[in-house]
Amino acid sequence: MAGAGAKSAVDWLVSVAPDPDACRWEWERSPNSVTLLPAGKRWDVLILPGELGYPTLDVLARLVDRPGPVLADFGDARMGFFVPPGTAARWIGTGVRGAGRGTWIVVPHPGRASGGVRWLIPPDGAGTLTDAALLELAMHEAAAGMARGSGGGGG
Repeated sequence: MAGAGAKSAVDWLVSVAPDPDACRWEWERSPNSVTLLPAGKRWDVLILPGELGYPTLDVLARLVDRPGPVLADFGDARMGFFVPPGTAARWIGTGVRGAGRGTWIVVPHPGRASGGVRWLIPPDGAGTLTDAALLELAMHEAAAGMARGSGGGGG
């Protein structure tokens, strides 16, 4: 991500930081660093195990032109889908963790890889988020596809 898109994505992300200027300065000083940002203001994050997250992202990419931001971490063990604020408090689902108001997430600079966290889909700067109902639909379709795939025999 280069130019104005990266700047607007940075502005969007740091807008939730307790000190946006300090957050922005830290990313500029150390481009591969990460920062902690509070969830629950402009977005919540639903965290899926990687084995479900990747097929879910594939389904989501077929359903919408551009899903909201998606993070992957720690050897792709988990993926975080950015959804509207308040979603985490209402989410009921097995194996999915929610980061909402009162929680913080590790975020790299958009467009730059960092230690164990990277953007699969960086923020667009316009505030695009993944609709939670659409994410749930994509998760169900992905899980069903995984179940069919592990059933052996068929094809």
